[in-house]
Amino acid sequence: MNQFFAVDTNTRGTATTALMGAVAGAVGVWALDRVDWFMWNREDAQARAQTIRVRPGGEPPSHVLVTKAEEFTDLSPTERQHDIAGNVTHYSIGIAPAAGYALMREKMPGNGVSRGALFGLSLFLVQDEALNSLSGLGAKPGAYPWQAHARGLIAHVVYGLTTEFVLNMMDRRKN
Repeated sequence: MNQFFAVDTNTRGTATTALMGAVAGAVGVWALDRVDWFMWNREDAQARAQTIRVRPGGEPPSHVLVTKAEEFTDLSPTERQHDIAGNVTHYSIGIAPAAGYALMREKMPGNGVSRGALFGLSLFLVQDEALNSLSGLGAKPGAYPWQAHARGLIAHVVYGLTTEFVLNMMDRRKN
């Protein structure tokens, strides 16, 4: 058990590495949100309206997941409680893959920049373009305007780059 949490100058334990990935992922989600909101606020009003119109309940996927959980459990939270739960879910959706990424990144091709960008691109394709619509958390990709796809792609690449950057900074602190 002690080796699992061990950290020395050459290696880290699995739990420590995953925790570092989770922290880096949280920073990555924060950066994703800043970029996404910046672009959303400058997006064509018709594109924003179409995005909202095709989203289940007009909500982003993390909030749709919370709505489904509320319906399943027969809970009736306030709007503020629902928003907080949606934001916690949003961060969780970004933190979990970053923990896995931290564990696998040294085995992945590329250097820090290309590896981080590929990680963000992969999450965009898997989560935004595939899983959200397959799970009912989002509409089919063709229902969204091109601006929503471009915004999502850019924001997710920023997420991946930020996650990689933070992990690299943590690696430098180790030495």
